[in-house]
Amino acid sequence: MFHFLPSLILYPINVLGQMINLAFWGTFVLFFGLLKLAVPHQGYRKFMTRVTNFGMGGFGVGSLWLLSLTNNIDWDVKVDGELKPDGWYLMMSNHLSWLDIMILAKFCAGRIPATKFFIKQELIWMPFVGLAAWALDMPFMKRYSSEFLAKNPHLRGKDIETTRKACEKFKQTPTTIVNFVEGTRYDPKKLARRPSTFENLMPPKAGGVAFTLATMGKLFTKVLDVTIAFPKNPGKVMHQALQGRLETIVVHVKVLPVEPTMIGNYFEDENFKQEFQLWLNNNWEQKDLLLKTIKQG
Repeated sequence: MFHFLPSLILYPINVLGQMINLAFWGTFVLFFGLLKLAVPHQGYRKFMTRVTNFGMGGFGVGSLWLLSLTNNIDWDVKVDGELKPDGWYLMMSNHLSWLDIMILAKFCAGRIPATKFFIKQELIWMPFVGLAAWALDMPFMKRYSSEFLAKNPHLRGKDIETTRKACEKFKQTPTTIVNFVEGTRYDPKKLARRPSTFENLMPPKAGGVAFTLATMGKLFTKVLDVTIAFPKNPGKVMHQALQGRLETIVVHVKVLPVEPTMIGNYFEDENFKQEFQLWLNNNWEQKDLLLKTIKQG
């Protein structure tokens, strides 16, 4: 609608709009999250969880609607398989931008349960984000360097324990657990510093996916292999979107069955570990080829 305006005008308008959207839905989620905490009744808390989950979807829909007012966005959404609004899903996605979070929340709204992310502990102090994530029962993960763990071995495996506790909560209400398998946003400079066979993806990290499947595998309805791309906006996508220059959003979803061979003890069974890594790497190779095809138009 307003994408014809110069970036100098669109940028502050978009920043303000995104801040208002975040503040509104963050407050909404926190308010009902506190109401959920106030009454220790299982049925009541399940209902309030659905209300807070609605707020997560509203955040994604509102964010992308505001951007659509200032960007001429062409959506390319494809789903290979059937989705149900009352199922449990493990969503494996590549990661390109902060915008991915809003896109996945919007994609899920009305299709499948609201997204749950594993949040970096530092974000708990981010206005509206931290407290809203807490109200949504999202687990906060603290990352330690190998050097730090060598000096503090008692903290090794702490993130796995956090994942286990979070998965116990997720069993109560239909949930879509999102895992950005690369562990970080794709960056050609980062990729160049790592030995990798991929051109458009960071190497996948299998541990978190495997542990989540081991904890909740029998409950998951399907695994969703999600590919996000911005073929006409290489570089800092969110920055370009705020400038009104976002052109195409691609979201391709493959609906995969939860096979018995995908569930096992990743950290103690070496054979299972190797087989799981092979399965994940094969999926990542296909995703890399898909991204190459999308980039070529």
